[in-house]
Amino acid sequence: MKELQSTIKGAKLPLEKVATELLVVPISLSDGSSELSDLNRAAGGEVGRALSRGECTGKKYESFIVKTIDDSWSADRLLLIGMGEERPFSVSRLRQVASAAALVGRRCRINDMAFAVPDSINTEIGVQAVAEGLTLGEFSQDLYKAESDQEPSSLRSLQVVSTHDDSELIENAVARGRILGECSNLAKRLANEPGNQLSPSILAEQALEILKGTSLEIDVLDEDSIRELGMGLLLGVAQGSVEPPRVIVMRHEPAGVTDGPVLALIGKGVTFDSGGISLKPAESMERMKEDMSGGAAVICAMRAISQLNPSIRVIGIVPTTENMPGGRAVKPGDVLYGASGTTVEVINTDAEGRLILADALWYAMELGATHLVDVATLTGGCIVALGNTTSGLFGAPDSWVNTVRDIANQAGDRVWPMPVFDDYSEQLRSDIADVANVGGRPASAITAAMFLKRFTDGRPWVHLDIAGTAWSEQNSAHQKKGPTGVAVRTLVELACASERWNKIK
Repeated sequence: MKELQSTIKGAKLPLEKVATELLVVPISLSDGSSELSDLNRAAGGEVGRALSRGECTGKKYESFIVKTIDDSWSADRLLLIGMGEERPFSVSRLRQVASAAALVGRRCRINDMAFAVPDSINTEIGVQAVAEGLTLGEFSQDLYKAESDQEPSSLRSLQVVSTHDDSELIENAVARGRILGECSNLAKRLANEPGNQLSPSILAEQALEILKGTSLEIDVLDEDSIRELGMGLLLGVAQGSVEPPRVIVMRHEPAGVTDGPVLALIGKGVTFDSGGISLKPAESMERMKEDMSGGAAVICAMRAISQLNPSIRVIGIVPTTENMPGGRAVKPGDVLYGASGTTVEVINTDAEGRLILADALWYAMELGATHLVDVATLTGGCIVALGNTTSGLFGAPDSWVNTVRDIANQAGDRVWPMPVFDDYSEQLRSDIADVANVGGRPASAITAAMFLKRFTDGRPWVHLDIAGTAWSEQNSAHQKKGPTGVAVRTLVELACASERWNKIK
């Protein structure tokens, strides 16, 4: 895995004392000449002239670079970057603007950049968000390009600047933000790997490499171990591929913690999804390398959890396989036996993610999980319902769902709660088995969640459908086209906030 080339640090300084090539200052649409007077003096009046010309308006992600003239300012240039209409600034917008600033810096071949955190936002939260955003903006997906064709990665030194008095608070927030940003970038890197370079076995090897040096207990179950556990749903999906399945199990066991809740994070790890016998259309099938984005999120979240060391036991489970139409592939109409003893009629082999997650949910409970979260690029129906900017949030009870919703939205992984009324399960009835794996086109994202709910034993459970959010369809000011690393920060922050949910049952 390619490591970041930059260093990042926090600093308690007034803006004019920040020594850097490029000092980033976020501004809003409502900022006029009076609010920007100090910056205008620093630039010899050029900011005011740009305001009058409409070149510097504060529109969302708009950037305006100007050279400093005033010798009392240590920065060479200023980057005024727009936050839009928001005032006070939201954490999510601040994170995105920091990422956008990093992309501007890279395009301008800047080596040394500093970002000024607005005083109007909570210092600790704002500094962390900026550190995350700057780190996210460093991601490059030039996995297999010649060096001459790779994107510039000139950023070498990053500063997050605040006027807050507590230097230690600033440094700790920067360190935490860096961990979350780096682990999100690692998840992006995994999701972007082509299927021939990331089989289930190789994903397991990559997980071991990513988690090397952490305090996690790690176990990789091979095909024989999976069969001994009776995971017939995972084996059924895997049997159409020559690549054997794996189950990656990671455990965070903090010293002295022997009771209390056990959080399980479960990620879908389909390293390539052809649809199986229910073959997908050829158009955009190359994107199905990213069908393990949920698994990547869990692996990389577990790395961050180990680094931050919350006082709660956490289990990460990634069932990983290919879904291929080989001669031994599961067929529509086949019946599979799950590890829980449930029989499943396979109506559509392209609804494979819920099958492997069902066995993983069972295994998480066997390992003692009390609270369950699964993450998966599960349904096209969720994309139809919510588009590409919002993940579907399903689960029970409401107190657990609401807690995850609040943490996800704060982490910048926007989610929207969806219904899980019992009568949706009627669509999953089978004439010959306990349950069918699909329930038709109506409410397809919901019926997929209802299928998973069947395997949760009534424990607090949340399902995040990231089918629309795991991949950015096009470049934006703050996000390059490609994998997004969605859900990593949510899973980590959830583990680090157990005091908010440890009484939920």
